[in-house]
Amino acid sequence: MPIYHKLGKIPPKRHTQFFNPDGGIYYEQLFGTIGFDGMSSLIYEIYRPTMVSKIGEPVDVRPKAAVEHNMTSRKLISFDVPAKSDYLESRTPLMFNSDIIIGVAAPTETLKSYFYKNADADEMLFIHKGSGKLRTFLGNIDFEYGDYLIIPRGMIYQIEFDSTENRILYSESFQPIYTPKRYRNWFGQMLEHSPFCERDYKLPYELETHDEKGEFLIKVKKEGFLHELTYLTHPFDVVGWDGYNYPYGFSIHNFEPITGRVHQPPPVHQTFETSTFVICSFCPRLYDYHPLAIPAPYNHSNIDSDEVLYYVDGEFMSRNDVGPGHISLHPAGIPHGPHPGAYERSIGQKETHELAVMIDTFKPLKLTRQALDVDDKKYYKSWLE
Repeated sequence: MPIYHKLGKIPPKRHTQFFNPDGGIYYEQLFGTIGFDGMSSLIYEIYRPTMVSKIGEPVDVRPKAAVEHNMTSRKLISFDVPAKSDYLESRTPLMFNSDIIIGVAAPTETLKSYFYKNADADEMLFIHKGSGKLRTFLGNIDFEYGDYLIIPRGMIYQIEFDSTENRILYSESFQPIYTPKRYRNWFGQMLEHSPFCERDYKLPYELETHDEKGEFLIKVKKEGFLHELTYLTHPFDVVGWDGYNYPYGFSIHNFEPITGRVHQPPPVHQTFETSTFVICSFCPRLYDYHPLAIPAPYNHSNIDSDEVLYYVDGEFMSRNDVGPGHISLHPAGIPHGPHPGAYERSIGQKETHELAVMIDTFKPLKLTRQALDVDDKKYYKSWLE
């Protein structure tokens, strides 16, 4: 998402002296990706960001495969994943491969006893239930039902919730998450035919600057292990920054669906992409308007990708017996399509109010034991007459 943004105080020239009111100097940090070739921001801090006083023993949090080679269509009842008070402990991985981890979380308490940094992956949090504030060292973002939060790798953050009932779909991507290339021109501006534009983004708006010394715990995820590092200064000591690498939000309700006379393929719903998977938003929209149109999707073969569909709200016209928080998995190698009767009953329908998030991965997904615990175990038979 190449949009220049800045908050707080910055010097007029990069890599130059920047004095604080007491005559000391602020410390500059390049917060960048892909070596020095990717998105980056320049950060100015009260203290050196390197003062580690203590390191704990790493904890293995890598997802474990219960099913390595899946060829079964499945429906997972994600609301059956139990809620937990702690934010990280509530994150439950359900599917994964070498490119992505997909899971759900139901934290009941605000994260305030430690800070978190994922040094492995860009994170996508989709807020299904709840509202609150994402607090980061580059500024804060308010969120609510239907918001995507994109958190670049290396971002130090906490998350506040307004209530105890929160449900989140999350993914961890080992490749950067971008808006689709076909929506952008050669230097990155969103094009006129794209289903959203820059003004739809929620950018960091509130920069917290803490001039505090003490002991501050940051839990850092790296190579699937959680490391506990204690720093001598508050990690939110940034006085200003500018650049292109920062967290942002986007509401699924601001996605403007692309429709046509006949049924449009899933890529028209694409919202984010990486080199290894895509994320799509299925939103309320008018149906196809050819006089002989069949609004229900045609049967199609997943030859090259696993399809994960997270049902958010409304009535999903191509499926029978799905509800909010259900997750369908249609694996690569076999076709899938509308449930019995859905094809026929879609004829003549004018609109849909469905809301869903789809993640298509280009490598097969493995399933965890936690996924099998909430599998309805009969979904693959749901196409039988």
